[in-house]
Amino acid sequence: MRRIVWIFLFTLVVLAAPMSLSAADPPAAPLPQPTVEQRLSDLEAYVNNAPRATDGVAQSKVPGGGPGHTAWMMTSAALVLFMTLPGLALFYGGLVRRKNVLSILAQCLGLAGMVTILWWICGYSLAFSPGSGLLGGLSFAFLRGVGVAPNGAYGQWVPQNLFAVYQLMFAIITPALTVGAIAERMKFKAVMLFSVVWMFLVYFPVAHLIWGADGWMNGLFNPGAGIRAIDFAGGMVVHMTSGWSALALCLVVGKRRGHGREPMPPHSMVFCMTGTGMLWAGWYGFNAGSAVAADGVAVNAFVTTTLSAAAGCFSWSTIEYFRRGRPSVLGFCSGAVAGLATITPASGFVSAGSAVLIGLLAGGATYLACNHLKARFGYDDSLDTFGVHAVGGTLGTLLTGVFATVAVNANLAKGPIAALVGRTLWFEQLKAAGLVLAWSVLATLAIAWIVRLVCGGLRVNQEDETVGLDLAEHGEEGYIVE
Repeated sequence: MRRIVWIFLFTLVVLAAPMSLSAADPPAAPLPQPTVEQRLSDLEAYVNNAPRATDGVAQSKVPGGGPGHTAWMMTSAALVLFMTLPGLALFYGGLVRRKNVLSILAQCLGLAGMVTILWWICGYSLAFSPGSGLLGGLSFAFLRGVGVAPNGAYGQWVPQNLFAVYQLMFAIITPALTVGAIAERMKFKAVMLFSVVWMFLVYFPVAHLIWGADGWMNGLFNPGAGIRAIDFAGGMVVHMTSGWSALALCLVVGKRRGHGREPMPPHSMVFCMTGTGMLWAGWYGFNAGSAVAADGVAVNAFVTTTLSAAAGCFSWSTIEYFRRGRPSVLGFCSGAVAGLATITPASGFVSAGSAVLIGLLAGGATYLACNHLKARFGYDDSLDTFGVHAVGGTLGTLLTGVFATVAVNANLAKGPIAALVGRTLWFEQLKAAGLVLAWSVLATLAIAWIVRLVCGGLRVNQEDETVGLDLAEHGEEGYIVE
């Protein structure tokens, strides 16, 4: 593992050095001063989140990003990071046994650091620069040329470097979601190496396919898309990739020792509940921030996120009450997160009423997956990553094709999918979801095989698993009881 780290650092220095020494591009010829009409049109464009009237024609007196949109996107980026640190860390940390709580925190924090470096080196470029339609190029590697000037392909009034950081937060939380399925038994170094390779083989390609301006499945903005699908905030890019990969990985790693024979209750439902609240609050940045503007689409995503989370919380706990005689705090938490995950791809495309229905269906579907499907097939998805995120993300992706409406998002009427909305868009969603599902599973199986060889196995030995990963992997304890 140390050899891998040294090779990585050496490669980073070698690649980064030429970037800092390369000559700057010659300055472009200055544009003329704007007319009064153009200046007024620019202000209207800022308020309405539309392209500048002076783009390529005259100098804008409102250069860079607009202050309101920029402020909202900085807030949204912080909210999405808050989802991982500390939201997901506490949510997952509370669900494991006491001897493994620090291992979850370490994995979340370790992934935040590692993914950030990858994103700077080439991740953002591979996901969002022009490319083949399947993957971006390297024109934005090391964030070269990514400054305060907006990239009109992704946001008219938001600096591109801020957009890059905002998207970084999605890249951080996605592999962090996956670790919930293999909690309490996988080596830390194996988790990190797996996640590095997984980012390159799964996350970066899927992000470009769905969200890249020339992405092969970007039905909203790419007229040449082979599959014309939509994903507002990450139903496929985040929840399906992490959830389906989690299922494959937990099957490869195997069950926790004693699973099914001894109780393994959450060690702190207080942590779990606190983490759920943080996730819910952070999800506003996740969904409403995906409008890449402080506009009406962002407001709609804010509203639908709230309603679906509440409906999922209500649905799961109601089913639990009628089946078991009492609702649990874990049920409230799981239902809320299920509602949030399921509305994610639809949040900027569907109405309030549709959001309530999506949330109710989310609570029911994920309850069945976590309580019956898992028991029926006997896999050890420790923290129900598959049951909540894969099932919820897949369901939400399909329902987006059913309920998306031009009345909520005018871009649906202008994009390549205009003729499909309200008709056969659901079939495009089905094709895209099937492709993402298959690729996530197959890539995960291949990556796990490679990581097993490099790390001498994926999971810790029996003694370390019995002692707990906190002491065995990190030499620390979450709680010191005297």
